[in-house]
Amino acid sequence: MNANQNRMAAKFAPEIRFEVRPLGHLPFRANLESEFEKLKSRLLAEELDQVEMPEMNAPLRRAANEAAALAWVTCYPLLVFPTLFEEKCDLAKRQAERQARIYEDSRELVCV
Repeated sequence: MNANQNRMAAKFAPEIRFEVRPLGHLPFRANLESEFEKLKSRLLAEELDQVEMPEMNAPLRRAANEAAALAWVTCYPLLVFPTLFEEKCDLAKRQAERQARIYEDSRELVCV
């Protein structure tokens, strides 16, 4: 058993109160989401119209979703998204071209 049973009195700091004021007019998030989805759909449709290979549909949609996810966590998603989308689309196209080259090279190796 513990022989030391010293009691200590609890000391509390004085209560502090502060006033919370609204920041003023901020855009409603639903409106921002709506505008963001319109922008995403428009840019994706333009990109899909330019691509001649139908197999690029899924990678470009994935690129749009990745760019949207990254842009949405920034302070200005509508401003950041187009550049991110462009970069992700370029990356998806390069990856598809690389995969096509590897596929063709491997077909030559297997058929020989």
